[in-house]
Amino acid sequence: MAAAGTAVAALVSAAPATSAAASARHTADARTTLAAPDISVANVKAHLAQLQSIATANGGNRAHGRPGYKASLDYIKGKLDAAGYTTTVQQFTSGGATGYNLIADWPGGDTNNVVFSGAHLDSVTAGPGINDNGSGSAGILETALTVARQGAKPTKHLRFAWWGAEERGMVGSTYYINNLPTAERAKIDGYLNFDMIGSPNPGYFVYDDDPGIESVFKAFFSAKGVPTEIETEGDGRSDHAPFKNKGIPVGGLFSGADYIKTAAQAQKWGGTSGQAFDRCYHRSCDTSSNIDDTALDRNSDAIAYAVWTLGGA
Repeated sequence: MAAAGTAVAALVSAAPATSAAASARHTADARTTLAAPDISVANVKAHLAQLQSIATANGGNRAHGRPGYKASLDYIKGKLDAAGYTTTVQQFTSGGATGYNLIADWPGGDTNNVVFSGAHLDSVTAGPGINDNGSGSAGILETALTVARQGAKPTKHLRFAWWGAEERGMVGSTYYINNLPTAERAKIDGYLNFDMIGSPNPGYFVYDDDPGIESVFKAFFSAKGVPTEIETEGDGRSDHAPFKNKGIPVGGLFSGADYIKTAAQAQKWGGTSGQAFDRCYHRSCDTSSNIDDTALDRNSDAIAYAVWTLGGA
């Protein structure tokens, strides 16, 4: 997750309001979905182990412009290609270095109605970025692979993306959406963002940008008996912001970064009050040991629930 900044705040404050019609459409989709699959947290963790190994072999990080980032992208692209996705690597330049976005489309579904899930793949230079944001990257990867394994035939078109240079200010996702023709933007029913979903002292935060998408995630957690709160720490600090700025409905999940867990939050979620949700946020200790398995499991299942619900899988 990128650090907050003035430019980001301006971006979000300029965002158009989501239409009531779009929210109603999402809510209606939620009522008609088939049962979503249980995502294997072991598989998600296996992806995180690969990202950790890549970072270890490439100077300890997977940052924009560093070899660990491209190796991470190649790993994910290989998995998606083998599963039958149509993948596209988009190049851009930031800070004098070439950056890459990876876009994966599942064949079929109504391409005039796209359900889009994304996560940033880059780390900061200080560490391997396994929670921030290997966790979101691995969660949407395993969801995408589950779509393929099940031979899902959603009524809507499913698209997934792994963004570059988020830590430099959502550069990759901004480049993508700014270069997407207006007619193609209009086909995106909703963009779902997953940035940090396995924090070691986790909270369960749901984006409240679009009421319809928000209600889908809340319904999942309510059924599991897990209380949620509105996400505020990451407002405008991740890849949903450029989409929201173009009037696209957005939503997502977050397990907390460097904000401090309160006593009330510890009482309802467990963990330790008076400590950050992720004490290793943007540090070298954001390794594969910096993950709460329960949060990773719940949030990965919630991703699948939203994709199946909103996509009509």
